Amino acid sequence: MKKKIAILGSTGSIGTQALDVIRHNRDRFEVVALSCGRNEKLLMEQVKEFKPQAFCVGGGAEELKELAAMPEADIVLNSLMGMMGLEPTLAAIEAGKDIAFANKETLVVGGELVMEAVKRKGVKLLPVDSEHSAIFQALQGNPGNPVRRIVLTASGGPFRGYSRKQLEQVTLQEALDHPNWSMGNKITIDSATMMNKGLEIIEAKWLFDVPLDRIQVVVHPQSILHSAVEYEDGSVMGQMGNPDMRVPIGYAFSYPERLNLTGEAGVKSLNFFDLKGGMSFFPADEEVFRTLALARRASTLGGSYPVVLNGANEVLVDMFLHEKIRFIDIQDTLERIMNEHEPKYNLTLQEILEEDRKIRDYVGNLMEG
Repeated sequence: MKKKIAILGSTGSIGTQALDVIRHNRDRFEVVALSCGRNEKLLMEQVKEFKPQAFCVGGGAEELKELAAMPEADIVLNSLMGMMGLEPTLAAIEAGKDIAFANKETLVVGGELVMEAVKRKGVKLLPVDSEHSAIFQALQGNPGNPVRRIVLTASGGPFRGYSRKQLEQVTLQEALDHPNWSMGNKITIDSATMMNKGLEIIEAKWLFDVPLDRIQVVVHPQSILHSAVEYEDGSVMGQMGNPDMRVPIGYAFSYPERLNLTGEAGVKSLNFFDLKGGMSFFPADEEVFRTLALARRASTLGGSYPVVLNGANEVLVDMFLHEKIRFIDIQDTLERIMNEHEPKYNLTLQEILEEDRKIRDYVGNLMEG
């Protein structure tokens, strides 16, 4: 039986690579739904090729929830951008669908709601982020063995080694020039500020039920070791490979089996003899890249803090992409907002959505003013 897949966000970087995985494994998978935000031309090309039963362009929350919960789907790939992924994820879980998860913001803002629903419905939450997929893979075969430490690797982005003064001068084009990964603009800027890694810290806490103080960020410029797990006996298990998002996507689709992606699919096999400069590792500079400390703080304080951090960041990144603010203004403004925030706790879904709306309005007015 073919596994039937619904892809939310099919025209983005993750969505197009997911379709490439399916393209080379048509005997294993069938596309039953596709959605996109604005790229109608590409979506219609995808519809023509994969012939899904349903699709939508620019759908709102209700349309996306309907696609996510459609009875024909076995697994839903959530590659939506930002907060937009929360409600469809919950709708898919309530409908009993397994989730291939590429929308970290959903766990950042609604981790408690999502994990409770996953446990109650007994579905699988299969990470697609390369780092969380690596951790997930390193945990296989070790049930019940306590985790001493999660090593969350980061490339360091285009500004690794920069000082605060240097960050004040960087341009938009420099920030969009990631050294290793090909990603959408928003996540590329998040990588440059290291907010992406901050959000991944929070995501890892929820996904793997590990305290924040056991999650260590390690800068690894070559992006060969995608992350690792250390057990109590000192053994460290990691997952390595050339940077290619089709690998974690394929593993999420086929789990617990593995696909042949190094054949016609074109994933490049890792040649250790090509690593002329070796593999290097450095501590993250949390004094220069304040987003890491802000993310840890938001997760520690809990309640509405992660919602505010995520929502404010999305607005600020969009402003930087439109060259309305400087690169350094992103983290400086986030720190100011976090310091001023008066938190709320025990939030319902509707309260999370309301807090998100309020912070977006506030940041927009603040920066325009």
